[in-house]
Amino acid sequence: MGALARKTMEPLVMKALIRTDGLSVGHGGKCLVQGIDLELRGGELTTLIGVNGSGKSTLLRVLAGLRSGLGGTVRLDGRPILEYDPSVRARHIAMVRAGGPRPGFTTVRELVSMGRYPWTGRFGRSTERDKAIVQEAIERMGIIELAPRMVDTLSDGEYQKVSIARALAQDTPLLLLDEPTAFLDLVSRVQVMRSMGIIAREMGKAVMLSTHDLRTALDMADRLALIHDGGIWSGTPAEARSGTALSVAFSGQGLVFDPATGELR
Repeated sequence: MGALARKTMEPLVMKALIRTDGLSVGHGGKCLVQGIDLELRGGELTTLIGVNGSGKSTLLRVLAGLRSGLGGTVRLDGRPILEYDPSVRARHIAMVRAGGPRPGFTTVRELVSMGRYPWTGRFGRSTERDKAIVQEAIERMGIIELAPRMVDTLSDGEYQKVSIARALAQDTPLLLLDEPTAFLDLVSRVQVMRSMGIIAREMGKAVMLSTHDLRTALDMADRLALIHDGGIWSGTPAEARSGTALSVAFSGQGLVFDPATGELR
């Protein structure tokens, strides 16, 4: 798709890149969320909200084609997602997963450059365009000063930003991120969320990320998907603020949603 190196402020037609119908997800034979009817559209940032263990990570992996759903369908550009060869799917979807081992003896720039593998192959030679895309991903994530450092010297927060930069360098129309701001301070969380919104809207990418930062999600996302009680609610931040979905979802945790501040009390 090659969109990362292209900068434009022209309005982009929003296309549904991922569509689910009656999807159910879970693991170990246990259903966590069912009846999922979602669209992830180009040009939109969607935030995925839910308590720990509600099924956020499982849903993201199913949307990425990394595991099967328990029922229903997931379609990528109108085609069942599991019909895609993994090498082809990697040109459509980039995912940042929480945790996992870090590669050794690798610099930050080298790790970000690995995001180009779906386009160049493992032993492919990087073109000037590939290098430009990698550089822009580094700049967008504000990690220029980290580029020459070894990955194993990074803090958790620094490594999280580098992982996101690698996904950006993959230059796919769809980005899925599993709690990408988990190890970041408040300022960095806001910066990452703002960057994801800009990438979605300026470049026509569909971006979905899970987060526990409800207030920032309400302020910066185009749409919210809220997992609660084995089901899912989806709508705009304005609809979430004016409706009862958030209050109902967190009432069992002893919390009340304050629509004026966007916070749970």
